[in-house]
Amino acid sequence: MATISSKEDLINYAFRRLGAPVIEINVDYEQAEDRLEDALLYFQERHFDGVERAYFRHQVTSDDIANQYINTNNFGPVNGPTGDAPTGRDIVSVVKVFQFGDFANINMFDVRYQMALSDYFGINRGLGGQSSLGLASYDSTKRYINLLQDMFNPEKAIRFNKVSNRVHLDMNWSQELQVGDYLIFEAYVKLDPELFTEIYNDRYFKEYYTALLKRQWGQNLSKFDGVQLPGGVMLRGGQIVAEANAEIVQIEQEVLRSYELPVDFMTG
Repeated sequence: MATISSKEDLINYAFRRLGAPVIEINVDYEQAEDRLEDALLYFQERHFDGVERAYFRHQVTSDDIANQYINTNNFGPVNGPTGDAPTGRDIVSVVKVFQFGDFANINMFDVRYQMALSDYFGINRGLGGQSSLGLASYDSTKRYINLLQDMFNPEKAIRFNKVSNRVHLDMNWSQELQVGDYLIFEAYVKLDPELFTEIYNDRYFKEYYTALLKRQWGQNLSKFDGVQLPGGVMLRGGQIVAEANAEIVQIEQEVLRSYELPVDFMTG
């Protein structure tokens, strides 16, 4: 099989890796499906190819303000109502809510707009008395405005748990938000393997799933560990479990070392 592109392909591949049909693999198909779900969950949580960054727009409702949290299950889909885009139910983590408030809105009377209008185009074109200061003056002024913004209107701290599916914003909801306002959330969403079937053909995903299936096989046989079959063959489920556990640990360490997204450090 050149390319594995479905759940059934991967299950059959793993059985063959373990020796089928030459060796009977004592694992039920439903057990094989369960282990595939376990492998997929780990892949989506730890491998950077199992998730992608997405931005969700949410219009604030009266229920949001009364609850003082936002239910992420109501988000999306992010690419329009096509049926194939991630929704809030696919969110693994929420990392940011884009700044809102007085400093977040730019109009023609905003100091940043006036700076860009009057100074930016003349920085290196000899326009105005301040043109000799060049880009350095413009950059330092912008940094000073950002400092004021961070001091008087800092970004809102957020808390999210994928079990509760709620985004909590640490602020005074009734004063800082109104019904009808829009919020933009940056999040990571898990990919649907039925739509993005290349997940099934990922090298580490195949290795990890085969190791999980091997452990299930050993656990099924361990009940009869030491039983001798006709012809002198002795069942050794415990040994298979030990081998599978060692393989699983090695694969997980390699994924965490090489394929997990880096930690986002907070500085300030």
